[in-house]
Amino acid sequence: MAVSLDRFRPMVERDIPAVLALERSVFRVPWTEEMLREEVAAPGRTYLVVDGDVGVTAYGGLMVLDTEAHIMTIAVDESHRRDRLATHLLLTLIDVALDNGAQHLTLELRVSNEAALRLYQKFGFAPVGIRPRYYADEDALVMWAVDAAGPEYRRTLDRIREEIA
Repeated sequence: MAVSLDRFRPMVERDIPAVLALERSVFRVPWTEEMLREEVAAPGRTYLVVDGDVGVTAYGGLMVLDTEAHIMTIAVDESHRRDRLATHLLLTLIDVALDNGAQHLTLELRVSNEAALRLYQKFGFAPVGIRPRYYADEDALVMWAVDAAGPEYRRTLDRIREEIA
């Protein structure tokens, strides 16, 4: 069952138990409750949740510092992986970043996460390096999308919008 995009909303503290449950179901090494609480309260952060029929179906987070934005996390419940929620979430987070003055975007992902790699490449992120042992059990691939405020990157975002409309 698809999730309505009008169910995207800012994450609030009362969402933390549901987001924590999603973290635990999606990630091998999930964030802790304390980490989630700190993130939601920290300045320069934007976290969005997607409500499904039985609670939070997906969430994502962003940190903006000056002209750089860091995609902190994106998690989608396994039963909704084909609903393009990750694409919608990433597009929305990038819009928030650009609206807040970001010119460059960055993120890390597990080197083994091929699905995420394909998604981020579609959004113009390119690998720039490896962070050894970034995760407890695996290296991270560091990716950047530079000049995200420029016209070429805006055209990339427009193509993605048309594709998912």
